[in-house]
Amino acid sequence: MSTVLTTLLAMVMFSMGCNVEIQKFLGHIKRPWGICVGFLCQFGIMPLTGFILSVASGVLPVQAVVVLIMGCCPGGTGSNILAYWIDGDMDLSVSMTTCSTLLALGMMPLCLFIYTKMWVDSGTIVIPYDSIGISLVALVIPVSIGMFVNHKWPQKAKIILKIGSIAGAILIVLIAVVGGILYQSAWIIEPKLWIIGTVYPIAGYSLGFFLARLAGQPWYRCRTVALETGMQNTQLCSTIVQLSFSPEDLNLVFTFPLIYTVFQLVFAAIILGIYVTYKKCCGKNDAEFLEKTNNEMDPRPSIHETNKGFQPDEK
Repeated sequence: MSTVLTTLLAMVMFSMGCNVEIQKFLGHIKRPWGICVGFLCQFGIMPLTGFILSVASGVLPVQAVVVLIMGCCPGGTGSNILAYWIDGDMDLSVSMTTCSTLLALGMMPLCLFIYTKMWVDSGTIVIPYDSIGISLVALVIPVSIGMFVNHKWPQKAKIILKIGSIAGAILIVLIAVVGGILYQSAWIIEPKLWIIGTVYPIAGYSLGFFLARLAGQPWYRCRTVALETGMQNTQLCSTIVQLSFSPEDLNLVFTFPLIYTVFQLVFAAIILGIYVTYKKCCGKNDAEFLEKTNNEMDPRPSIHETNKGFQPDEK
């Protein structure tokens, strides 16, 4: 099962790399304001929120570690699709997902070291850093190869992207079905984990949006950052949990990534519904408020204009 999960997840990450255009990706690296905000949300807000929720709810140390692993995971590929549907910044979304995937190689072990110190020092749990590190390295490589394939053969990359999307859906179903059979007792879990799985994605969406707005980003980028923050790569979390913990521990934590998956999709659908309703009522999206039809910027003051560290987009 571990081999199948790792292979399918590598396919998903490879297909995600096929969706990244190197020139646009480098463009965001050269003007990294949006990515920096996303980085702060992804590896600052989410792990801290997970730690606070774990301590406040009093879950077991091994359960708290899995909550933190979820918070340290990079953005999921579903956020790229939703960013398109809500008129977000697609280049920023893909760049944030890619950067967070690459940076997770160092940031996930670092965040786990910082936030699990109280449990590790007391001897109540041992963090399997070697297994987590191997899983992350094995997934960063397919992303890099996918970027190269998209650069050399963009038409073939589109086909690979479709296959990878299907593989991602199969992966979620496979984890749920096979894992449910192997760890049947894992479905009988404490209500605390249900509460954390419900609150966690809401906190990610909300805090990501408000931090991006506070940093002076335009509305469409705020929506993008919000999705990238709250929508985690739950397939990666499930795979790391499968590969890193004993069967006894899995009975306590296996279902949390699935709970998070359900609620992150539910709240993402609610956000999408609200935005679609807003567009129908107003008849336009906020991009029209940022620019005039003659490509001159709207003279009305806004937060991102007063913050000189951020420059308005020029289309």
